[in-house]
Amino acid sequence: MADSVEKKKKKKHVDLGEVQHSESFIIQPSKAVGKLDTSQWPLLLKNFDKLNIRTGHYTPIASGCSPLKRPIEDYVKAGFINLDKPANPSSHEVVAWIKRILRVEKTGHSGTLDPKVTGCLIVCVERATRLVKSQQGAGKEYVCMYRLHSACDDEKKITQIIENQLTGALFQRPPLISAVKRQLRVRTVYESKMIEIDKERNMGIFWVSCEAGTYIRTLCVHLGLLLGVGGQMQELRRVRSGIQSEKEGLVTMHDVLDAQWQFDHNKDESYLRRVIKPLEALLVSHKRIVLKDSAINAVCYGAKIMLPGVLRYEDGIEINDEIVIVTTKGEAVALAIAQMTTAVMATCDHGVVAKLKRVIMERDTYPRKWGLGPKALAKKKMIKEGLLTEHGKPNERTPQDWQNTYVDYSTPKKVVDGGGDAGTPMGVQESSGAKAEKRRHSSSSSSDESAPATPAPATPSSEKKKKKKKKESAEEPDVEKSEKKKKKKKKHKKESADSD
Repeated sequence: MADSVEKKKKKKHVDLGEVQHSESFIIQPSKAVGKLDTSQWPLLLKNFDKLNIRTGHYTPIASGCSPLKRPIEDYVKAGFINLDKPANPSSHEVVAWIKRILRVEKTGHSGTLDPKVTGCLIVCVERATRLVKSQQGAGKEYVCMYRLHSACDDEKKITQIIENQLTGALFQRPPLISAVKRQLRVRTVYESKMIEIDKERNMGIFWVSCEAGTYIRTLCVHLGLLLGVGGQMQELRRVRSGIQSEKEGLVTMHDVLDAQWQFDHNKDESYLRRVIKPLEALLVSHKRIVLKDSAINAVCYGAKIMLPGVLRYEDGIEINDEIVIVTTKGEAVALAIAQMTTAVMATCDHGVVAKLKRVIMERDTYPRKWGLGPKALAKKKMIKEGLLTEHGKPNERTPQDWQNTYVDYSTPKKVVDGGGDAGTPMGVQESSGAKAEKRRHSSSSSSDESAPATPAPATPSSEKKKKKKKKESAEEPDVEKSEKKKKKKKKHKKESADSD
């Protein structure tokens, strides 16, 4: 005990001034990487530490769940399958079979494949069907085997036609047996490469990357025409659809059936989780905006995405880009169309960031948090007191301060003549400049009353109306004359009958 007391006594009290003089308090340059490495984080949270931070403050809400940790029922209903379509059944048949196997209400696919064609078919389940439209328009890649009707010795010519002539914007008419109208249309082939040529059997294989809706069968016919020997498609396989390729977890129909059997009989959900991917995997290539938890449910009900609700945003966002709205847990909330660039988001503190294109998340997944701010509470109070209408619109009792300061984002902006300010509040009806102009107009009209009025230049529409009126007035007397003649004839007939 005595030793510990002595040690305590020996500790010297260090003066703050001495520390400030002895130590150098400088942030040293360093190449050390931050501790938080998000490059291995899944789906929409990958590299989220590289997003621009608008604010770090928000109140986390316990609702919602990470896409990979959803309960198995929700996981299946918010997922998709990257299916290796077998040959012979049509795409619609395959989708119907999966619907029956998984016992779900709704399924859809991202672009039809002909019955004989195999390869990537993205089958969306329940909530993921909301993304089908965006996936159908995405680019596709195919590997095709063609057959020429007669021998063609010049391999270089075939390669040159495939890789040069049959690329870019091409005119195409759908084949004789097709599900769409046989109308001439333009489709773009981005790139094509020759893989192999078999001279003995007049066959070859090539790879092509093209726009959605391109007919590879028609491409093979065009190849035969350009070679002058005729040609046709022998086999076709789709190797990529959108951002999902055959290298990324392609599954067969048997895999889906076995996974469901394992879950039903052994309660083993690991196979189902391996076969089905969360819908967020389809949106990895989109630019991201991370929202606060309190703003999520308002967006699910159709609210515009406002800047105060944004936590983080990605570089390179341009106006009218398609972006994805993300929660802090990595869930996709909605697809939206950007109304602000990244630079504007960094400099502004208010305004509409994006307008919704398609809501993905179900309503009331997160609690309702709108209508609790100071403005919203003041508005509710004014509606109760009768200072605003029941829909929150100004009436004759509304104070002028409210009309001047309150901005109603639900109403379209009025364009003020003479280049009015776009940032003025919507409640303000007329500016002082507009009032002054009105006074000038009224004074000029009163002074001009004594002067003879100059005729206004006739517009083409008014001239047409005048001509119509003239025609009608000219037709009226003719009608009257004809009626009078008819009456006279009737009288003559009656008189002649009486005399007889």
